[in-house]
Order: sequence, then C-alpha cells, then structure tokens
Amino acid sequence: MKIKLSGVVLACAATMGSPAVAEVTVGVSLASTGQGASLAIPMRNAFAVLPDTLGGEKVRYVILDDATDTATAVRNARKLVTDERVDVIIGSSAVPTTTAIAEVASETKTPQISLSPISGGPLAKNKWLFSTSHPTPVMTSAIVEDMKRRKVTRMAYIGFADSWGEQVLSSLAPQAKKAGIEILADERYARTDASVQSQVLKALSAQPEAVVIGASGVASTLPHIALSNRGFKGPVYHTHGAITQDFIRVGGKAVEGAIAPTGPVIVAEQLPDSAPNKTVAVGFVNTYEKKYGPGTRNVFAGYSWDAYMLIDQAVPAALKAGKPGTEQFRQALRDAMESTKELVTAHAVRNLSADDRTGMDERSRVLVTVSDGAWVLKK
Repeated sequence: MKIKLSGVVLACAATMGSPAVAEVTVGVSLASTGQGASLAIPMRNAFAVLPDTLGGEKVRYVILDDATDTATAVRNARKLVTDERVDVIIGSSAVPTTTAIAEVASETKTPQISLSPISGGPLAKNKWLFSTSHPTPVMTSAIVEDMKRRKVTRMAYIGFADSWGEQVLSSLAPQAKKAGIEILADERYARTDASVQSQVLKALSAQPEAVVIGASGVASTLPHIALSNRGFKGPVYHTHGAITQDFIRVGGKAVEGAIAPTGPVIVAEQLPDSAPNKTVAVGFVNTYEKKYGPGTRNVFAGYSWDAYMLIDQAVPAALKAGKPGTEQFRQALRDAMESTKELVTAHAVRNLSADDRTGMDERSRVLVTVSDGAWVLKK
C-alpha cells in the first residue's frame, strides 16, 4: 500500500509562472499494518503534523507499508530509490526491516534514518544509516542501574526470538555482569506467539529476583501477564519498545508497576525544568495532541519528529553541494547529518559522528513506571 500525503505535509506543485524551487523527496517505509503496526502507526501519524518544508525547501513524502516483512521492505526501498528518486529514506519501525532496507540504502548511496535501534553489528558500521531511536545500551544501562539500586543479583531474561531480542540481551549482559547481576535464564518467543507459558515457567524455575522482557509493542504484555498470573512479585522491566498506550490497555492490571526506560516525550510535562530538551519535547506533544487528541502522545511518533529535525538542519549544507535528486546532494546530506552537534530534539541533545550516528547519551532517557493505568516518571 502506498500513501502520498497532501496538505501541510506534501509540497504543492508550483503554480504557473512562479519561479522553480527545489523539492526534497523523502521516502518512508513503516509497518502500517501487520504485527508491528502498534509502533508504526504513530510514527506514520507524525508526518501529518510536520512543517511543509525541509531546510527552507519544499518537501514531498512518499509513505509505504512494509507490514514488518523484510521482503516487502526491500521492495519498498528499491521503489523509493528507483521510481521516486528519494533523497533520503526514513524507516523502518522494526530492526529486521530496518536491516533489509539498509542493504539497499548502502548499495544506492541513499541516506537512511531508522526509527528503530541500530546498536552494534553491521548496522552500526553502515555509514549511510542513522537512527533517531534510542541506542539499546543507553536504555539497558538504566535498567541495570535500577536493579543495582534495588540490590538485585539474580535476573531472568525473556525476549523476542529475533534480532531485537538478541540486541537487547547483547547490550544487557555485559552491563549486568559488571554490576554483579547473574542472568539465570534466557527464554525466547516469536512476535506472533499467543502464549509464553512454558518460557515463563522455565524462567521462574531459576528463582530470579527480577525479570527483563526484551520485546516491543503489545507482544511485550504476554510474558508480563503470565508472570503476574504465576504470582511473581519482583520488578519486571521492559525495553523502550513497550512504551505504548496499547501496552497498558492490553496488559491491564497485570502490568501495573512495569518499569521501562523511555524517551522524555512520554512524560514531557513531568520533566524537571533543568531538562535540556523539555521545551522541544513539550512542543512536540502539544503539536501532536492538538491533531490527535489529549493523551495520544507517543514515544515512537517522537522518533519521526526527530528524524525531521535531523534532516531539516542538514539540508542547507547539502544544497551547497548539489540539487535534490542528485548523488551530490545525497552525499552531502549524509555528511551534514553525521556532523550534527548539539541539536536539541524532542528526545535528546544529539551529537553525531562517524562512530555514533544516533548521537544520544544518558540525557536522552528516563525511567517510567505504570501507575494507575498511565506511564509516569519514576522518581
């Protein structure tokens, strides 16, 4: 399915007799349908509230649905590059589809901004790939810090049986070891599984003091509900991939007390005034909720907003090297994004480099908990 947004988001055609203007074309591939839709729909919705320019130039967005399917993601990427001649690709909303798109983006020398993490492995080495999502090690360090404060020494891990589940554990394991926390169990489940009872029973048999769930979206609720039903009383931690209202809606009372690291937009007004990006975070929330209603704020929509900000500040430099639609413009856009310094966005103060194409540090995350059916800042 292809969606071409109009109105404030898409650039209108130049009127007869007006001077020619440059138009930046942005391709977007997200899982608007399928298993990953609970994360991707807010990401897509954010494009309807973005300004109609990038770096002062008109912008055209071409938005495709990859349904969290890697083959579809590859087809989308090739269509965006070949047919639409995009200057940059935004996507995808899951690590597997991001990885699939990254191969095409690198091959065609097209900058790509992932809305899912790119920590470690070949993704982190791909110089054409950036991300506005929080690096997994930054987020898991918040979990380990909280466990250490609680004097937890024994934990179990239950995660997705895919690259996201592995990415979380790969980040968590060395941090836990350094903090003197032993990982007693490593259980996995598929994103589409309807039950995780056996995995939870195996994890609990190791008698952990805490459990970390390395999943995302509503599928994160499955292990938590099972743990609650089995009477587990220790802290249950989630990743930033679980921070949605659907998580609370589906999990209900079973997920009360859930703890997770997240970007600041989800609790923007609760941030201390000293938080460096509070003003931008609150501004994003106000803009988003003006269109979609009170309480609709979403950490994942914030990743789309930050992607816009990253491109917006890089376009003027890229225009000095060439016009949109050219290889020179794409190369210069990539270079300008990689050189970003002290860019205050909704989620972070970003400082990018050749070794860090996310540019986020500990200032970009907070711990939240589910209290009375809402995400609240954990003091």
